[in-house]
Amino acid sequence: MLPATSTQETVTGTSSTRSRSFISTQDRSTTAGQGLSSGSKVSRSSTIPPPVKSKGLNSGALVRQMRRIIAEDAEWSLATVPLLTELCIQHIVKNFKNNPILKKLPPQHQQKVLNHLPPDLPLAVTANLINDESYWHRCCVQRWPVCHLDSYGSSWKRVFFERHLENLIKHFIPGTTDPAVILNLLPLCRTYVRRIRVDQFLPPVQLPPRPHSGDQSDSGSEGEMDEPTMDHYQLGDLVAGLNQLEELDLVYGVKDCGMNFEWNLFLFTHRDCHSLAATLKACHTLKIFRLTRSKVDDDKARILIRSLLDHPALEELDLSHNLIGDRGARAAAKLLSHSHLHVLSLANNQVRAPGAQSLAHALAHNTNLLSLNLRLNCIEDEGGQALAHALQTNKCLTTLHLGGNELSEPTATLISQVLSVNTTLISINLSCNHIGPDGGKQLLEGMSDNRTLLQFDLRLSDVTQESEYLIGQALCANREEARQRTLNPSHFLSPLTAKGPENPAG
Repeated sequence: MLPATSTQETVTGTSSTRSRSFISTQDRSTTAGQGLSSGSKVSRSSTIPPPVKSKGLNSGALVRQMRRIIAEDAEWSLATVPLLTELCIQHIVKNFKNNPILKKLPPQHQQKVLNHLPPDLPLAVTANLINDESYWHRCCVQRWPVCHLDSYGSSWKRVFFERHLENLIKHFIPGTTDPAVILNLLPLCRTYVRRIRVDQFLPPVQLPPRPHSGDQSDSGSEGEMDEPTMDHYQLGDLVAGLNQLEELDLVYGVKDCGMNFEWNLFLFTHRDCHSLAATLKACHTLKIFRLTRSKVDDDKARILIRSLLDHPALEELDLSHNLIGDRGARAAAKLLSHSHLHVLSLANNQVRAPGAQSLAHALAHNTNLLSLNLRLNCIEDEGGQALAHALQTNKCLTTLHLGGNELSEPTATLISQVLSVNTTLISINLSCNHIGPDGGKQLLEGMSDNRTLLQFDLRLSDVTQESEYLIGQALCANREEARQRTLNPSHFLSPLTAKGPENPAG
């Protein structure tokens, strides 16, 4: 289409030129006529010549010769016209929600469509259709600015579905939120969710009670309320639909409650406990279970541990920062004999010497446990010595944490004997105890015969600086030897191999 303004200007300019040419010719004719009038008389018809017409040119032909395209955009050219392929891709992206035909496109066009899809499409459309990591990366970054991909198996799709499911659980209000909001997500995410980390369970909405006549006492604690009214979201149906779930990390509490704080917001009820126990027993793929900061006492711990006896896959149990005492510790000791547990943590509970003795008895005959964490309890020397005796026969434990347990020199003496005979321990923590100078010397003597321990934490244990320094030097030598053993395994042969035919014993 020709710009009208430019054409009009061209035609106007041409007409002006012709008019000026005609006027000049007329002026010359008039001058010549005046010269002739002085000599002879000329007729009027010969004085005014007829209009001059250009031969072979007319106004239409002249306009066509001057016509040209003048674009309003100085950078416009035919090269900027989009290809039909690009127009089709734009149409597919625009209508992808109603007509997702991704699989029908060639691979190169599929990638172009994926690069232009908005990250807020319904999951019912994208979950089972799109596996492209770049698309799920954009979905994650839009919702969560910080995402640690390494802890999700390097899969952005797994990051999205696990965190999306966790957010739904965190904001679920029993009696208010429709459970279908979570359960309808199962067909879309069951193959991608391997871990659930929930650090908040909201209680049901409670209406303020009506005032009663008579005296009312405020001496009761805010936490002493009717438990059934405070039940939280039950995980049974959800976990049953996740056939690849391996890790469950839960905290029963409320975050950012502000001025609405009440103790019953942090209440793990008996009904919650029984429901969770049934969930754990039915989940045969579960490898790691953590329930921390949830006021789990002995009775609730026993209910949970009973459901984990002879579990086919459980490898790690963490019940730290609860209210578990000796009865709960005895239940954990029984679990050591009826499971394949590798890691057990009862840190910051109320375990004392009897509970530690039960754990020591199970540890002496255990062949699976690799790490035991009892820090911030109060097992004292009686419990510490029982564990030390068990370590003299145990051949599998590699990490022991007994920090903050009121231990003193008698326990240090037995642990020094353990160091001289045990060849599996690589990390011991005795910090924040009362080992004392003599206990430090005993531990230093045990380290002189040890070649496997790599970490030994004795901070705030009243050990002299000299003993602590010499123990640190022995640890450095052990770490260097371990590094060389890793780099050159053939140079570090076992004693039986060293006493071969070429070097017979005796």
